[in-house]
Amino acid sequence: MKTLKVTPLNSSFNTNISDIASDKSISHRSAMFSLFSDQPSHIKNFLMAEDTLNTLNIVKSFGVEVEQAGKADFTLTPPRKIKEPDDILDCGNSGTGMRLFCGLLSAFEGSFILTGDKYLRNRPMARVTQPLKAIGAKIDGRDFGNKAPLHIRGSVLKAFKYESPIDSAQVKSALILAALKADGVSYYKEEKLSRDHTERMLSGMGATIKTNDDGYIEIHPLTSTLKPLDITIPADPSSGFFFAVAASIIPNAKITIKNVTLNPTRIEAYKILQKMGANVEFVEHTNIYEPIGDIVVSHNTLKGVDVSENIAWLIDELPALSIAMSQASGISSVKNAKELRVKESDRITSVISNLQKCGITCHEFEDGYSITGGELNQATINSHGDHRIAMSFAIAGLKCGMEINDTECIMTSFPNFEELLNSLR
Repeated sequence: MKTLKVTPLNSSFNTNISDIASDKSISHRSAMFSLFSDQPSHIKNFLMAEDTLNTLNIVKSFGVEVEQAGKADFTLTPPRKIKEPDDILDCGNSGTGMRLFCGLLSAFEGSFILTGDKYLRNRPMARVTQPLKAIGAKIDGRDFGNKAPLHIRGSVLKAFKYESPIDSAQVKSALILAALKADGVSYYKEEKLSRDHTERMLSGMGATIKTNDDGYIEIHPLTSTLKPLDITIPADPSSGFFFAVAASIIPNAKITIKNVTLNPTRIEAYKILQKMGANVEFVEHTNIYEPIGDIVVSHNTLKGVDVSENIAWLIDELPALSIAMSQASGISSVKNAKELRVKESDRITSVISNLQKCGITCHEFEDGYSITGGELNQATINSHGDHRIAMSFAIAGLKCGMEINDTECIMTSFPNFEELLNSLR
Protein backbone atom coordinates (compact mmCIF):
# COMPACT_ATOMS: atom_id res chain seq x y z
CA MET A 1 0.00 0.00 0.00
CA LYS A 2 1.52 3.31 -1.10
CA THR A 3 1.94 6.13 1.41
CA LEU A 4 2.39 9.81 0.55
CA LYS A 5 4.29 11.97 3.06
CA VAL A 6 3.93 15.75 2.74
CA THR A 7 6.12 18.21 4.64
CA PRO A 8 5.05 21.79 5.40
CA LEU A 9 6.02 24.57 3.02
CA ASN A 10 8.65 26.90 4.41
CA SER A 11 7.88 29.70 1.95
CA SER A 12 5.09 31.06 -0.23
CA PHE A 13 4.67 30.56 -3.99
CA ASN A 14 3.57 32.53 -7.05
CA THR A 15 3.34 30.26 -10.05
CA ASN A 16 1.44 29.19 -13.16
CA ILE A 17 0.24 25.63 -13.63
CA SER A 18 -0.28 24.71 -17.28
CA ASP A 19 -0.25 20.93 -17.01
CA ILE A 20 -3.20 20.26 -14.74
CA ALA A 21 -4.78 16.93 -15.65
CA SER A 22 -7.13 17.11 -18.62
CA ASP A 23 -10.81 17.12 -17.75
CA LYS A 24 -11.88 13.61 -16.82
CA SER A 25 -15.61 14.09 -17.48
CA ILE A 26 -15.03 15.39 -21.00
CA SER A 27 -12.38 12.73 -21.73
CA HIS A 28 -14.75 9.90 -20.80
CA ARG A 29 -17.52 11.38 -22.93
CA SER A 30 -15.37 12.13 -25.96
CA ALA A 31 -14.38 8.46 -26.24
CA MET A 32 -17.95 7.21 -25.75
CA PHE A 33 -19.63 9.74 -28.02
CA SER A 34 -17.38 8.82 -30.95
CA LEU A 35 -19.66 5.76 -31.29
CA PHE A 36 -22.52 7.98 -32.48
CA SER A 37 -20.71 9.12 -35.64
CA ASP A 38 -19.70 7.24 -38.78
CA GLN A 39 -16.66 9.48 -39.27
CA PRO A 40 -13.36 9.68 -37.35
CA SER A 41 -13.37 11.84 -34.23
CA HIS A 42 -10.24 13.82 -33.38
CA ILE A 43 -9.55 14.20 -29.66
CA LYS A 44 -6.60 16.19 -28.38
CA ASN A 45 -5.26 16.40 -24.81
CA PHE A 46 -7.10 13.25 -23.69
CA LEU A 47 -6.59 12.47 -20.00
CA MET A 48 -3.92 9.77 -19.82
CA ALA A 49 -5.09 8.31 -16.51
CA GLU A 50 -6.24 4.80 -15.61
CA ASP A 51 -9.97 5.56 -15.51
CA THR A 52 -10.17 7.31 -18.87
CA LEU A 53 -7.77 4.88 -20.55
CA ASN A 54 -10.10 2.09 -19.37
CA THR A 55 -12.95 3.87 -21.15
CA LEU A 56 -10.81 4.18 -24.27
CA ASN A 57 -10.00 0.46 -24.14
CA ILE A 58 -13.68 -0.40 -23.72
CA VAL A 59 -14.57 1.66 -26.79
CA LYS A 60 -11.75 -0.05 -28.64
CA SER A 61 -13.25 -3.45 -27.77
CA PHE A 62 -16.40 -2.41 -29.66
CA GLY A 63 -14.41 -2.22 -32.89
CA VAL A 64 -13.38 1.44 -32.77
CA GLU A 65 -9.98 1.92 -34.41
CA VAL A 66 -7.85 3.99 -32.05
CA GLU A 67 -4.87 5.78 -33.58
CA GLN A 68 -2.56 7.73 -31.28
CA ALA A 69 -0.66 10.78 -32.52
CA GLY A 70 1.53 12.28 -29.85
CA LYS A 71 1.27 11.75 -26.12
CA ALA A 72 -2.44 12.44 -25.64
CA ASP A 73 -3.97 12.98 -29.10
CA PHE A 74 -6.20 10.33 -30.66
CA THR A 75 -8.22 9.65 -33.78
CA LEU A 76 -11.15 7.32 -33.11
CA THR A 77 -12.67 5.69 -36.19
CA PRO A 78 -15.94 3.89 -35.38
CA PRO A 79 -17.03 0.61 -37.01
CA ARG A 80 -20.13 0.42 -39.19
CA LYS A 81 -21.75 -1.56 -36.41
CA ILE A 82 -20.65 -1.87 -32.80
CA LYS A 83 -18.95 -5.21 -32.18
CA GLU A 84 -19.99 -7.46 -29.32
CA PRO A 85 -16.90 -7.68 -27.06
CA ASP A 86 -15.42 -11.10 -26.29
CA ASP A 87 -14.44 -10.21 -22.73
CA ILE A 88 -15.70 -8.31 -19.69
CA LEU A 89 -15.38 -4.52 -19.72
CA ASP A 90 -13.27 -3.12 -16.88
CA CYS A 91 -14.20 0.41 -15.77
CA GLY A 92 -11.50 0.46 -13.08
CA ASN A 93 -12.45 2.96 -10.38
CA SER A 94 -14.76 5.09 -12.51
CA GLY A 95 -18.41 5.49 -11.54
CA THR A 96 -18.78 7.87 -14.49
CA GLY A 97 -17.59 5.19 -16.87
CA MET A 98 -19.84 2.47 -15.50
CA ARG A 99 -23.00 4.56 -15.17
CA LEU A 100 -22.70 6.18 -18.60
CA PHE A 101 -21.95 2.86 -20.29
CA CYS A 102 -25.12 1.46 -18.69
CA GLY A 103 -27.19 4.02 -20.59
CA LEU A 104 -25.18 3.86 -23.80
CA LEU A 105 -25.09 0.06 -24.10
CA SER A 106 -28.71 -0.54 -23.12
CA ALA A 107 -29.83 0.19 -26.67
CA PHE A 108 -26.92 -1.36 -28.59
CA GLU A 109 -27.28 -4.90 -29.88
CA GLY A 110 -25.13 -7.36 -27.95
CA SER A 111 -24.20 -8.69 -24.52
CA PHE A 112 -21.96 -6.61 -22.28
CA ILE A 113 -20.53 -7.17 -18.78
CA LEU A 114 -19.26 -4.16 -16.84
CA THR A 115 -17.02 -4.53 -13.80
CA GLY A 116 -14.46 -2.47 -11.90
CA ASP A 117 -12.08 -2.48 -8.96
CA LYS A 118 -13.10 -3.50 -5.43
CA TYR A 119 -14.30 0.01 -4.63
CA LEU A 120 -16.41 0.44 -7.76
CA ARG A 121 -17.99 -3.00 -7.35
CA ASN A 122 -19.43 -1.80 -4.03
CA ARG A 123 -20.85 1.51 -5.28
CA PRO A 124 -24.62 1.74 -5.87
CA MET A 125 -25.77 1.58 -9.48
CA ALA A 126 -29.55 1.32 -8.93
CA ARG A 127 -29.96 5.07 -9.43
CA VAL A 128 -29.10 4.38 -13.09
CA THR A 129 -30.17 0.77 -13.60
CA GLN A 130 -33.68 1.17 -12.14
CA PRO A 131 -34.87 3.99 -14.45
CA LEU A 132 -33.19 2.24 -17.38
CA LYS A 133 -34.94 -1.04 -16.63
CA ALA A 134 -38.23 0.87 -16.39
CA ILE A 135 -37.90 1.83 -20.09
CA GLY A 136 -37.01 -1.66 -21.26
CA ALA A 137 -33.29 -2.03 -20.56
CA LYS A 138 -32.16 -5.55 -19.71
CA ILE A 139 -29.66 -5.11 -16.87
CA ASP A 140 -28.82 -7.52 -14.09
CA GLY A 141 -26.13 -7.75 -11.44
CA ARG A 142 -25.49 -8.31 -7.78
CA ASP A 143 -28.08 -6.98 -5.34
CA PHE A 144 -30.74 -6.96 -8.10
CA GLY A 145 -28.65 -4.82 -10.41
CA ASN A 146 -27.40 -2.40 -7.77
CA LYS A 147 -23.83 -3.71 -7.65
CA ALA A 148 -21.32 -4.64 -10.34
CA PRO A 149 -20.51 -6.79 -12.17
CA LEU A 150 -23.47 -5.74 -14.30
CA HIS A 151 -24.75 -7.64 -17.32
CA ILE A 152 -26.45 -5.65 -20.06
CA ARG A 153 -28.19 -7.09 -23.07
CA GLY A 154 -29.07 -4.39 -25.55
CA SER A 155 -32.76 -4.03 -26.35
CA VAL A 156 -35.37 -1.69 -27.79
CA LEU A 157 -36.01 1.15 -25.34
CA LYS A 158 -39.20 3.10 -24.76
CA ALA A 159 -39.39 6.87 -24.77
CA PHE A 160 -39.80 8.25 -21.26
CA LYS A 161 -40.68 11.20 -19.07
CA TYR A 162 -38.56 11.04 -15.95
CA GLU A 163 -38.12 13.37 -13.00
CA SER A 164 -34.92 12.43 -11.23
CA PRO A 165 -35.00 12.35 -7.41
CA ILE A 166 -31.33 13.40 -7.39
CA ASP A 167 -29.34 16.02 -9.26
CA SER A 168 -26.62 13.89 -10.86
CA ALA A 169 -24.79 14.40 -14.13
CA GLN A 170 -24.08 10.66 -14.26
CA VAL A 171 -27.76 9.69 -13.99
CA LYS A 172 -28.79 12.41 -16.43
CA SER A 173 -26.13 11.41 -18.95
CA ALA A 174 -27.04 7.72 -18.78
CA LEU A 175 -30.69 8.50 -19.48
CA ILE A 176 -29.84 10.94 -22.29
CA LEU A 177 -27.64 8.32 -23.98
CA ALA A 178 -30.44 5.77 -23.71
CA ALA A 179 -32.95 8.30 -25.06
CA LEU A 180 -30.93 8.78 -28.24
CA LYS A 181 -31.91 5.22 -29.20
CA ALA A 182 -35.46 5.23 -27.78
CA ASP A 183 -38.64 4.86 -29.84
CA GLY A 184 -39.77 8.47 -29.43
CA VAL A 185 -39.01 11.83 -27.83
CA SER A 186 -37.93 11.54 -24.18
CA TYR A 187 -38.04 14.06 -21.35
CA TYR A 188 -35.72 14.33 -18.35
CA LYS A 189 -35.97 16.74 -15.44
CA GLU A 190 -33.86 17.44 -12.37
CA GLU A 191 -34.54 19.95 -9.62
CA LYS A 192 -31.33 21.87 -10.21
CA LEU A 193 -29.08 21.70 -13.24
CA SER A 194 -26.19 19.26 -12.81
CA ARG A 195 -23.04 19.40 -14.93
CA ASP A 196 -24.06 19.68 -18.54
CA HIS A 197 -21.13 18.39 -20.62
CA THR A 198 -23.28 15.65 -22.17
CA GLU A 199 -25.90 18.08 -23.47
CA ARG A 200 -23.30 20.55 -24.74
CA MET A 201 -21.16 17.96 -26.52
CA LEU A 202 -23.99 15.97 -28.11
CA SER A 203 -25.73 19.17 -29.24
CA GLY A 204 -22.45 20.27 -30.79
CA MET A 205 -22.37 16.96 -32.67
CA GLY A 206 -25.85 17.61 -34.06
CA ALA A 207 -28.19 15.84 -31.62
CA THR A 208 -31.50 17.55 -30.87
CA ILE A 209 -31.38 18.16 -27.12
CA LYS A 210 -33.04 21.22 -25.62
CA THR A 211 -34.73 22.39 -22.43
CA ASN A 212 -38.42 23.14 -22.93
CA ASP A 213 -40.63 25.71 -21.20
CA ASP A 214 -41.60 23.21 -18.48
CA GLY A 215 -37.97 22.70 -17.47
CA TYR A 216 -37.62 19.24 -19.03
CA ILE A 217 -34.61 18.33 -21.13
CA GLU A 218 -36.16 17.17 -24.39
CA ILE A 219 -34.15 14.45 -26.16
CA HIS A 220 -35.04 13.46 -29.71
CA PRO A 221 -33.97 10.00 -30.91
CA LEU A 222 -31.28 9.93 -33.56
CA THR A 223 -32.48 9.66 -37.14
CA SER A 224 -28.94 9.57 -38.51
CA THR A 225 -25.37 9.46 -37.28
CA LEU A 226 -23.90 12.53 -35.61
CA LYS A 227 -21.02 14.72 -36.72
CA PRO A 228 -17.65 13.55 -35.39
CA LEU A 229 -15.97 15.32 -32.52
CA ASP A 230 -13.03 17.63 -33.12
CA ILE A 231 -12.12 18.67 -29.61
CA THR A 232 -9.18 19.76 -27.52
CA ILE A 233 -9.99 18.75 -23.98
CA PRO A 234 -9.41 21.55 -21.47
CA ALA A 235 -7.81 21.15 -18.07
CA ASP A 236 -10.02 19.92 -15.25
CA PRO A 237 -11.12 22.70 -12.87
CA SER A 238 -11.85 20.15 -10.13
CA SER A 239 -8.22 18.98 -10.35
CA GLY A 240 -7.00 22.56 -10.39
CA PHE A 241 -9.10 23.29 -7.31
CA PHE A 242 -6.66 21.46 -5.03
CA PHE A 243 -4.04 24.06 -5.92
CA ALA A 244 -6.56 26.89 -5.63
CA VAL A 245 -7.13 25.78 -2.04
CA ALA A 246 -3.37 25.66 -1.49
CA ALA A 247 -3.07 29.28 -2.66
CA SER A 248 -5.97 30.34 -0.46
CA ILE A 249 -4.52 28.90 2.79
CA ILE A 250 -0.79 29.67 2.36
CA PRO A 251 0.01 33.32 3.23
CA ASN A 252 1.10 35.47 0.25
CA ALA A 253 0.55 32.58 -2.20
CA LYS A 254 -0.80 33.03 -5.73
CA ILE A 255 -1.50 30.56 -8.52
CA THR A 256 -2.74 30.80 -12.09
CA ILE A 257 -4.43 27.66 -13.38
CA LYS A 258 -4.18 27.70 -17.18
CA ASN A 259 -6.57 26.54 -19.89
CA VAL A 260 -9.41 25.11 -17.78
CA THR A 261 -13.08 24.84 -18.67
CA LEU A 262 -15.02 27.80 -17.27
CA ASN A 263 -18.36 26.05 -17.72
CA PRO A 264 -20.63 27.60 -15.03
CA THR A 265 -21.54 24.13 -13.76
CA ARG A 266 -17.85 23.40 -13.12
CA ILE A 267 -16.53 26.49 -11.28
CA GLU A 268 -18.99 26.74 -8.39
CA ALA A 269 -16.33 25.66 -5.87
CA TYR A 270 -14.15 28.59 -6.96
CA LYS A 271 -17.14 30.89 -6.45
CA ILE A 272 -17.52 29.54 -2.90
CA LEU A 273 -13.81 30.09 -2.26
CA GLN A 274 -14.29 33.64 -3.54
CA LYS A 275 -17.26 34.07 -1.18
CA MET A 276 -15.03 32.94 1.70
CA GLY A 277 -12.66 35.81 0.95
CA ALA A 278 -10.03 34.39 -1.40
CA ASN A 279 -9.08 36.52 -4.40
CA VAL A 280 -10.39 34.66 -7.48
CA GLU A 281 -10.40 35.90 -11.09
CA PHE A 282 -11.78 34.16 -14.21
CA VAL A 283 -10.23 35.05 -17.58
CA GLU A 284 -12.04 33.53 -20.60
CA HIS A 285 -10.07 32.97 -23.82
CA THR A 286 -12.27 30.84 -26.11
CA ASN A 287 -15.77 29.35 -26.21
CA ILE A 288 -16.52 26.59 -28.75
CA TYR A 289 -17.67 23.33 -27.12
CA GLU A 290 -16.88 24.81 -23.70
CA PRO A 291 -15.76 28.22 -22.38
CA ILE A 292 -12.02 27.91 -21.69
CA GLY A 293 -9.63 30.23 -19.90
CA ASP A 294 -7.51 30.81 -16.79
CA ILE A 295 -8.38 30.99 -13.09
CA VAL A 296 -6.19 33.14 -10.85
CA VAL A 297 -6.34 32.55 -7.08
CA SER A 298 -4.40 34.36 -4.35
CA HIS A 299 -4.40 34.22 -0.57
CA ASN A 300 -6.63 36.29 1.63
CA THR A 301 -8.14 35.85 5.09
CA LEU A 302 -10.93 33.29 4.86
CA LYS A 303 -14.24 33.34 6.71
CA GLY A 304 -16.77 30.58 7.31
CA VAL A 305 -19.46 29.88 4.75
CA ASP A 306 -22.69 27.89 4.47
CA VAL A 307 -22.95 25.71 1.37
CA SER A 308 -26.38 24.27 0.59
CA GLU A 309 -27.16 25.25 -3.02
CA ASN A 310 -25.85 24.08 -6.41
CA ILE A 311 -24.37 21.05 -4.67
CA ALA A 312 -24.32 19.08 -7.92
CA TRP A 313 -21.97 21.73 -9.34
CA LEU A 314 -19.31 21.27 -6.65
CA ILE A 315 -19.84 17.76 -5.31
CA ASP A 316 -16.36 16.60 -6.32
CA GLU A 317 -14.62 19.64 -4.87
CA LEU A 318 -16.21 19.48 -1.41
CA PRO A 319 -13.40 17.41 0.17
CA ALA A 320 -10.81 20.00 -0.90
CA LEU A 321 -13.15 22.83 0.09
CA SER A 322 -13.34 21.29 3.56
CA ILE A 323 -9.61 21.98 3.95
CA ALA A 324 -10.22 25.67 3.20
CA MET A 325 -13.11 25.62 5.69
CA SER A 326 -10.78 24.24 8.36
CA GLN A 327 -8.63 27.35 7.92
CA ALA A 328 -11.48 29.89 7.88
CA SER A 329 -12.60 31.95 10.84
CA GLY A 330 -15.90 30.78 12.31
CA ILE A 331 -18.07 27.82 11.43
CA SER A 332 -18.70 26.52 7.90
CA SER A 333 -21.41 24.04 6.95
CA VAL A 334 -22.32 21.79 4.04
CA LYS A 335 -25.91 20.63 3.62
CA ASN A 336 -27.99 18.79 0.96
CA ALA A 337 -24.89 16.77 0.02
CA LYS A 338 -25.99 13.21 0.79
CA GLU A 339 -24.59 12.32 -2.64
CA LEU A 340 -21.14 12.45 -1.00
CA ARG A 341 -21.90 9.16 0.70
CA VAL A 342 -21.93 7.19 -2.58
CA LYS A 343 -18.70 8.46 -4.11
CA GLU A 344 -15.41 6.52 -4.16
CA SER A 345 -15.75 6.50 -0.38
CA ASP A 346 -18.37 7.84 2.01
CA ARG A 347 -16.86 11.30 1.70
CA ILE A 348 -18.83 12.77 4.59
CA THR A 349 -17.36 10.26 7.02
CA SER A 350 -13.95 10.33 5.32
CA VAL A 351 -13.67 14.12 5.54
CA ILE A 352 -14.88 14.43 9.12
CA SER A 353 -12.96 11.50 10.60
CA ASN A 354 -9.71 12.68 9.02
CA LEU A 355 -10.18 16.33 9.98
CA GLN A 356 -10.79 15.21 13.56
CA LYS A 357 -7.45 13.39 13.46
CA CYS A 358 -5.91 16.74 12.51
CA GLY A 359 -7.41 18.42 15.59
CA ILE A 360 -10.23 20.25 13.81
CA THR A 361 -13.62 20.50 15.52
CA CYS A 362 -16.26 19.20 13.11
CA HIS A 363 -19.54 17.31 13.13
CA GLU A 364 -21.10 14.86 10.69
CA PHE A 365 -24.73 15.04 9.52
CA GLU A 366 -26.68 12.69 7.30
CA ASP A 367 -26.42 15.10 4.37
CA GLY A 368 -23.27 17.05 5.20
CA TYR A 369 -21.15 18.41 8.02
CA SER A 370 -20.02 21.47 9.95
CA ILE A 371 -16.39 22.56 10.39
CA THR A 372 -15.01 25.07 12.88
CA GLY A 373 -11.85 26.74 11.65
CA GLY A 374 -8.74 26.07 13.71
CA GLU A 375 -5.13 24.93 13.62
CA LEU A 376 -4.35 21.89 11.49
CA ASN A 377 -2.10 19.32 13.11
CA GLN A 378 -0.03 16.66 11.40
CA ALA A 379 -1.73 13.27 11.30
CA THR A 380 -1.79 9.92 9.55
CA ILE A 381 -4.74 9.87 7.16
CA ASN A 382 -6.69 6.99 5.64
CA SER A 383 -7.74 7.84 2.07
CA HIS A 384 -10.22 4.93 1.99
CA GLY A 385 -9.06 4.39 -1.60
CA ASP A 386 -10.54 7.76 -2.58
CA HIS A 387 -8.32 9.98 -4.73
CA ARG A 388 -10.04 13.22 -3.71
CA ILE A 389 -9.65 12.49 0.00
CA ALA A 390 -5.97 11.64 -0.55
CA MET A 391 -5.23 14.80 -2.55
CA SER A 392 -7.24 17.10 -0.25
CA PHE A 393 -5.25 16.06 2.79
CA ALA A 394 -2.03 16.30 0.82
CA ILE A 395 -2.89 19.98 0.34
CA ALA A 396 -3.54 20.26 4.09
CA GLY A 397 -0.06 18.82 4.58
CA LEU A 398 1.44 21.94 3.02
CA LYS A 399 0.39 23.73 6.22
CA CYS A 400 1.26 21.19 8.88
CA GLY A 401 2.72 18.04 7.33
CA MET A 402 0.70 14.91 6.64
CA GLU A 403 1.03 11.19 6.02
CA ILE A 404 -1.65 9.74 3.74
CA ASN A 405 -2.08 5.99 3.37
CA ASP A 406 -3.48 4.11 0.36
CA THR A 407 -2.59 6.68 -2.32
CA GLU A 408 -2.41 4.46 -5.39
CA CYS A 409 -5.88 5.89 -6.13
CA ILE A 410 -4.35 9.25 -7.11
CA MET A 411 -3.03 7.69 -10.31
CA THR A 412 -6.57 6.91 -11.48
CA SER A 413 -7.44 10.55 -12.03
CA PHE A 414 -4.41 12.82 -11.62
CA PRO A 415 -1.15 11.07 -12.53
CA ASN A 416 1.09 14.16 -12.13
CA PHE A 417 -0.46 15.44 -8.89
CA GLU A 418 2.61 14.71 -6.76
CA GLU A 419 4.88 16.35 -9.32
CA LEU A 420 2.78 19.54 -9.27
CA LEU A 421 2.56 19.44 -5.47
CA ASN A 422 6.35 19.31 -5.24
CA SER A 423 6.68 22.15 -7.78
CA LEU A 424 5.15 24.51 -5.20
CA ARG A 425 8.41 24.18 -3.26
